[in-house]
Order: sequence, then structure tokens, then C-alpha cells
Amino acid sequence: MTSPTPRALIAEDEPILAAALAHALQRLWPELDIVATCPNGVEALRQGLALQPDILFLDIKMPGKTGLEAAEELAEQWPDGIAFPHIVFVTAYDEYALAAFEHAAADYVLKPVNDARLGKTVERLQQRLRDSGVGKGVGNGSGNAAVTATAAASAPATTATATRAAQSASDDNMARLLSQLQAMLPPAPRLQMIRAAVGNSVRMIALADIVYFEALDKYINVVCQDSEALIRTSLKELLPQLDPQQFWQIHRGTIVNASAIATAVRDEAGKLSLTLRQHPAQLRVSPLYAHLFRQM
Repeated sequence: MTSPTPRALIAEDEPILAAALAHALQRLWPELDIVATCPNGVEALRQGLALQPDILFLDIKMPGKTGLEAAEELAEQWPDGIAFPHIVFVTAYDEYALAAFEHAAADYVLKPVNDARLGKTVERLQQRLRDSGVGKGVGNGSGNAAVTATAAASAPATTATATRAAQSASDDNMARLLSQLQAMLPPAPRLQMIRAAVGNSVRMIALADIVYFEALDKYINVVCQDSEALIRTSLKELLPQLDPQQFWQIHRGTIVNASAIATAVRDEAGKLSLTLRQHPAQLRVSPLYAHLFRQM
């Protein structure tokens, strides 16, 4: 069963800006149903999973979880068989940084909200909802409430094929945008060795010997072929210091040495997992990073 109107969730920790965005959307897209306004990333994650809207407007900087973190966790926990929402990041980046978003399939709006720019976002979202063929009632870009009857009738709205295609496109869009956002960050010095405390000594671990990193609360478990060691940091702090060609983030809590990957296997539910060379662990791949394992 499909919703008669597109549904959106707004996550913004500044109430005045959240209200301004909601009012602007009501002017530009009257049929859009704003199902929730969340004050932080934690609530955005909870409400997003519960309400399953078609569109998420996520402020990048929010308490609890950033918009990027909320998006990543939503992608990991999103139910199978339901198209992932279209995401619009709400940012305060300057014009130079915003230029990097222009070619991203996902979109952004700049705070404070500008009607002219938001209008373009609305048109793009309406087009993408029509293209996704999920059967939502979507305006024709001029702000009226007409359902696109031709698209709704011809698209295989409820088929698994259409849903998987929409999901795959959304995953690609998210991955591209996250990659661009990460590229905006200043480069950090690359690590040559990992220093891990073991009792009263410090063990020096060559990066080439590491099979994968696994997040454990406030620590990271550094897994080698025949040993493990804990370091006190986070994957978020560690990742910029690793060679992206050598180490791939495949899940919110896992970074793997690409040379240690033996196979990527997709199960009947479409979930991807990795087997490793010379190590028995199997690692789950988040849908957000599944594009890393598409056939060349």
C-alpha cells in the first residue's frame, strides 16, 4: 500500500530555522506532508525508522548525532524492500563548499532557507519521486496537488524490482555525497604504524598486517591475522589518517584492509558480507557502502 501524498521529516536543532523550513515547504509544495520535526540526530534516527518518510531534511550539525551519522545509521537499519528516503542536507557551508554538492544526486539547502533555492530542491525531489516509481502522489513541479497519473499507472510501483532499483539509486546518491563531504575535510597526516598498549609495553603494528578495524564503544579492536589489540580512539578519528585506497569503510563500525578481502557474497535478502583471506571472520557490509563491491 502506498501513501497518497509524499511525506517528509525535518531534523533541525534550531526551532526557528526548523519552523522557517517547514513554512517554506508548505508554500512551495502544499501537498507535502511533514510528518515530524526532530530536534537532534538521535530523534531523527528513531522517527525516521518509525515513520519511514519519503524525504529527510537533515541538518548536518546536530547534537547527539550529526545529520551524516543519522543518515548512515538509517541506511544500515532501513527495512529491506522499502525504498530509502531521498535526503536533503541542511548546511551552513560557504559557497565554495556548496559547489561540491552541485553534481551530487542528493541535495542541500543553505541556512537560512532561501525560497528560490528551496524551490529548485522541491522540483528535483518531485522529479526523483516520480522517477523512483514508488507510487507516491507527487506534484508536477508547479506546486499543485495533482498526482502524476501516467507515471503512477505505468510504473511497477509495488514490484520488488522497482523497489530495489530505487534503493540502489539512493544508496549510490548517499555514497557520492558522503564521499564529497569527506573530501571537503582538511587532509590528516597518514599513519604508518598503529601503536597499541599491551600491558606495560607498546606494540607497533604495521598497517599492512592489519586485516580490519572494529569499533567497540570507546575503543577500536585492531584485528591482525593471528592477534588483536585495542586502541583508544574512534573510527571517525582514525579513518582520515588511513590510505583510502588501502582501507575501506564498509560499515559504521568496520574498516577493512582491501587487500584482505577474498569474496563479497550477497544473501537471498540482498545483504552483502565479506570473507577474508587468512582470517575466519565474515564482515557485514552496510547498504551505504555496497557500491564498493559492484562488478567493474
